[in-house]
Amino acid sequence: MDTNSAHFIAQPQPTTFIVNVIHVHPGKQEEAFRVIQDVVHYVAERKEGFLWSNLAKSTDGLTVVNIEAIKGAGNVDEFFSDPVFVEKFRRLDDVSTSEFHTYTVGDLVLPKLGHSEGISPGQP
Repeated sequence: MDTNSAHFIAQPQPTTFIVNVIHVHPGKQEEAFRVIQDVVHYVAERKEGFLWSNLAKSTDGLTVVNIEAIKGAGNVDEFFSDPVFVEKFRRLDDVSTSEFHTYTVGDLVLPKLGHSEGISPGQP
């Protein structure tokens, strides 16, 4: 049985999200993507607080975004206390400026039409 598969539920859960917006230097989007990809894979392989991540490149070539789910806000301090993580993360400074913010789920909005299996028909 695959215990690592993701699934969605109809009620908000106390998940913490990190949204890292990476503003790339001209022509450096691919390199910035590879750097943050390396960072995220490092965390995924070693940190229990990591749940999942979506990495995306903007179509205009100006940004890369990491939307990452973690178990709690304290995981951020845990990640940054790892010197290898910090060294990998700082490589972003060569190809971009970046900012990240920590968020907690306040509301989960699902489509009203075409409910997927697993979502109760009585959900608003």
